[in-house]
Amino acid sequence: MAKASGGKTASTVPLIDQGSADAIRQGRHGDPFAVLGVHDVGGRHVLRVMQPGAEQVWALTPDPVALSPLGDGLFAGVLPARAPYRLRAEGHGAQWEWDDPYRYGPVLGEMDEYLLGEGTHRRLWQVLGAHVITHEGAEGTHFAVWAPNAERVSVVGDFNVWDGRRHPMRKRGATGVWEIFVPGLGEGTTYKYEIRGPGGQILPLKADPVGFSSEHAPKNASVVRVIRGDWHDDDWMANRAAHHRIDAPISVYEVHLGSWKRAPGDRMLSYLELAEQLVDYAADMGFTHLELLPVSEYPFDGSWGYQPVGLFAPTIRHGTPEEFRALVDAAHRKGLGMILDWVPGHFPTDPHGLGRFDGTALYEHADPREGFHQDWNTLIYNYGRTEVQNFLVSNALYWVEEFHVDGLRVDAVASMLYRDYSRSEGQWVPNKDGGRENYEAIAMMRRMNTTVYGECPGVVTVAEESTAFPGVSRPADWGGLGFGFKWNMGWMNDTLSYMQRDPVYRKYHHHQMTFGLHYAWSENYILPISHDEVVHGKGSMLAKMPGDGDQKFANLRAYYGFMWGHPGKKLLFMGCEFAQGREWAYQQSLDWHLLDHPQHAGMQRLVRDLNTLYRGTPALHVNDTRPEGFEWLEANDAEGSTYAWVRKGGAGDAPVVVAVNMTPVERRLRIGLPQEGGWDEVLNTDAAIYGGENRGNMGGVVAEAVPHHGQPHSALVTLPPLSAVFLRRS
Repeated sequence: MAKASGGKTASTVPLIDQGSADAIRQGRHGDPFAVLGVHDVGGRHVLRVMQPGAEQVWALTPDPVALSPLGDGLFAGVLPARAPYRLRAEGHGAQWEWDDPYRYGPVLGEMDEYLLGEGTHRRLWQVLGAHVITHEGAEGTHFAVWAPNAERVSVVGDFNVWDGRRHPMRKRGATGVWEIFVPGLGEGTTYKYEIRGPGGQILPLKADPVGFSSEHAPKNASVVRVIRGDWHDDDWMANRAAHHRIDAPISVYEVHLGSWKRAPGDRMLSYLELAEQLVDYAADMGFTHLELLPVSEYPFDGSWGYQPVGLFAPTIRHGTPEEFRALVDAAHRKGLGMILDWVPGHFPTDPHGLGRFDGTALYEHADPREGFHQDWNTLIYNYGRTEVQNFLVSNALYWVEEFHVDGLRVDAVASMLYRDYSRSEGQWVPNKDGGRENYEAIAMMRRMNTTVYGECPGVVTVAEESTAFPGVSRPADWGGLGFGFKWNMGWMNDTLSYMQRDPVYRKYHHHQMTFGLHYAWSENYILPISHDEVVHGKGSMLAKMPGDGDQKFANLRAYYGFMWGHPGKKLLFMGCEFAQGREWAYQQSLDWHLLDHPQHAGMQRLVRDLNTLYRGTPALHVNDTRPEGFEWLEANDAEGSTYAWVRKGGAGDAPVVVAVNMTPVERRLRIGLPQEGGWDEVLNTDAAIYGGENRGNMGGVVAEAVPHHGQPHSALVTLPPLSAVFLRRS
């Protein structure tokens, strides 16, 4: 008779030791693959199966083998040989069959392990998350998740009645990654991770940090999705770099997908509906880019997406990842770039999210002085942890590579740059040098920008940054943060403050409108009139304007003229283009019925024409970020509240003079002109087609040989009340 080690005969060696059996039955074994499946024990091929609810289990080999019940759903038996098998169970009047996950080897390779452990796996989504694959001849889904401090991790879902004892996962050494291949599972499977944290604590079920999709709210399980879709945007992708140069016209339409327009019954539009309606509208309006408020999956509608839980999942509110791809593809085919708001600054505390993911402060800092946002009641990423930094950088690359997204606008950069952001003395932890700069967050942003620009040439990144931090839009290897552009929050605050004043008082605040030119060339700026300016009690753009109804519209038209004539790329939030009257509300459609009124329709036409003029006139965009493209003609007429300047493009481009009157009184001024001859009035915000009264210059002026404003020529120019006039050399 064969002898086992220690002198026992093979038949007397137990099929499983008591400690392992108890740990498997109780769902606390940290290495289930060492127990379940087939193992050589004393010269025998012992199969062990955990199947709660079963009364009998068979191994389906050429000669089926009945396994012995060991209690609480654990079964074991001896196979005649190591060979492929399936399992069959009976219990409570039902019978079912399945392939045993514990007969399959690992999926992740040595290089994956090395890069994961080092925190340098640029395409994290290709190895973590849930992937439908064929492995060792079987079709199924591979699950992998990072939880280094967990004692045990299981994938659970409808497929195993959410029982963490049924599919505990394999831990991959020092990487802290757990994985399992489950045969028979495919697209549409809902799942979460059941994690046993340090000390045996069972955590709330966790959604997959790298999951590609989610259930519809209020449910929040992850959903297995295959990222697929046919692309028809080769022309755009081949030429998109030209659309993101600093000398290109960039006019962005910022959109919240859930409230841009609603379908009958107050239903949100799908990605496919938006691919037609939104894309066609933005293209018709002359915008160059769409910018979407965050589409990464988020639990609370009222956060507008700025508190994401699923960074790798396009929100299911509008459809599947494949359908989101179709939206991007449609935009590209219409000549529109697609920018996404990206939120690496914080994440919510929802139990199914990243907070204390494996029972420890894994993605966040343990110390609330570093890891908790007091303003937003959210958690702050631990940027100094290599794996967390890798998670964020890889996520940025994911959107650009998998969805052909053209750019990322990074939210709340200031909150990441400074450790004392919105904190009082004693509520923050200084950096290693005793200062307030967050070195680790700065390193993350630099790494993100160099990775994205390096891997996907032609894309663009934009920082929403409200401080004087230097070099935000300078290359990382020059000491900058590496962004392509920065929102000019100072310009926005100053000019809106001025515009909200009664014109009689504007002369006392004249240089709020000129101050932006003192620093206009320090960064590559975008002038943003964003969602933040029309919410939280701030009122709509129209409501901010002083005066009666017609004067409000005239003020807003003049402001838009000032903005489009001013150096810097443009961004306008949805609804502002037709002067929506009420404040933006995320839970309802924009007031499209207002376009039945001439003043609102006129405002819409003005924005369309401003975009068309801006895009088609090199002088208005080629030098948006360079001082050689701008010259003041009149910056000091505080008493008259008028402004005039010249915009210049390349050597052969016709210059444009912009003149603005911010009072309700018509002005007739002599304005200097850099060239002789005729100057066409190419746009006048007081035109009747925009809702004005058609006052102006009868189509243009002729330069006279009268030096003025430091120019060799000049002309008398009529500036209608509350208006902006654009003159271009004929």
